[in-house]
Amino acid sequence: MKRLAMNRRALFVTMGVGPALMVMGCAGTAAPPTRWYELRAEPPEPRPVPKPGDGAVWEVSGQVRLPGALDRDTLVVSTGAASLVPLAGHRWAEPLRDSVPRRLVSDLALLRGERLVWRAPSPAGVNVTRQLRVEIDSLLADSARQLLRLQARWSLTDVQGGTTPPVLGQADMDVPLANASPDALAAGHRMAVWRLAQRIAGV
Repeated sequence: MKRLAMNRRALFVTMGVGPALMVMGCAGTAAPPTRWYELRAEPPEPRPVPKPGDGAVWEVSGQVRLPGALDRDTLVVSTGAASLVPLAGHRWAEPLRDSVPRRLVSDLALLRGERLVWRAPSPAGVNVTRQLRVEIDSLLADSARQLLRLQARWSLTDVQGGTTPPVLGQADMDVPLANASPDALAAGHRMAVWRLAQRIAGV
């Protein structure tokens, strides 16, 4: 009987310690908190004096086409010959498919003049003369070289039936990253959008 009582006591102790160890184990392997990043509203460089040029009113397509690798919430870097690595725990507060068009329009407005650049659909009463469509083919960081590669194409067409031929452009540029951190990677995306706006506006 004495031995049986000791075995029961040991069983109760084991049952009590087991869940406690499980809780401690889960706490020890808990995932780190998610860090969030955004494309800041302010341009990454001092604002220039707007240069409206011919004064044409641009309407920017509401969508900027992005490659599938960027159509996700997690920050991504490229490595090796053809590998893409998502940075677990580092996420965009807003998908790039939404933030890139908005930042591009605001940057173009700073470069050309606010009333000369609108995002489609433009407000009633705005006399749009040109329509801009942008497609981004690549916007990925090279983790080894600490560079963000931007490749993009765009077209600027006359929407009033004039004789002005379409203007086609493309950009292929490297944006240096301050370091290899996810924060520097996010900041590099913002700089890339700004540089693309400069290229499109001809600044």
